Amino acid sequence: MSAAIKPFHFLPGNCQERLLLCDHASCEIPVELAELGLSQTDRRRHIAWDIGAKEVAWALAEKLDCPAFFGGVSRLVADLNRVPDSAEMVMRESDGSIVPGNCSLSDEARGQRISQWHAPYHHAIAHHLQTCLGRGCRPIILSIHSFNPELHGQSRPWPVGLLWREKAPWLEALFNQLRQQGLNVGDNQPYDGWRSLGYTLEQHAIAHGLRYLMVEIRNDQIATVQGQRAWAQTLHWALDSAGFWDAR
Repeated sequence: MSAAIKPFHFLPGNCQERLLLCDHASCEIPVELAELGLSQTDRRRHIAWDIGAKEVAWALAEKLDCPAFFGGVSRLVADLNRVPDSAEMVMRESDGSIVPGNCSLSDEARGQRISQWHAPYHHAIAHHLQTCLGRGCRPIILSIHSFNPELHGQSRPWPVGLLWREKAPWLEALFNQLRQQGLNVGDNQPYDGWRSLGYTLEQHAIAHGLRYLMVEIRNDQIATVQGQRAWAQTLHWALDSAGFWDAR
């Protein structure tokens, strides 16, 4: 493992009833992978990470005084929100860009990426949750992601999207709170939560019957410090007003 990059970062907090996750927080690539053969432009594109998501999640976790886990490596090294044996866990091509360092990956090298980068992140989250559950605490989990304004030539008009699988009163209230701010809120957009919420929430929230939500913010909204702070404040207010964090 690269000594300079950690598989995850943990922000501690006093409120154990809440937990924030940010899978695609980093665009870091271990030096031994020789930048995966990508240009600097590609290494900073959305294909490598969720632009702005880490800063929003970090600011929100500080406001909530709750723990948060952040992925420490680029999703092009190992996508932490994919099943370990999925072909999408290590992508050979993403949004029109070939990833040379992933094109001839041996089974051994793939396994090493899982053990060095994917597994530690999920083991840490699992350990945290098992500790909480063992104390009778059932954390509510919020996962923060970001998305491109356009994909494959198709515009994505939503500044924010809420991904869910089961309707709940707090969810309807959250949609209403955000829409009252004049926001065009994506309902299971730009991805369909019914089809897939990704490995992280499936593994750590749904499997334990914990309340959860995935928030996707369009990355042009959070490309600056000002935008990141504004969205952290908006989400903080809206989630609280909608009763998302209320005890069940």
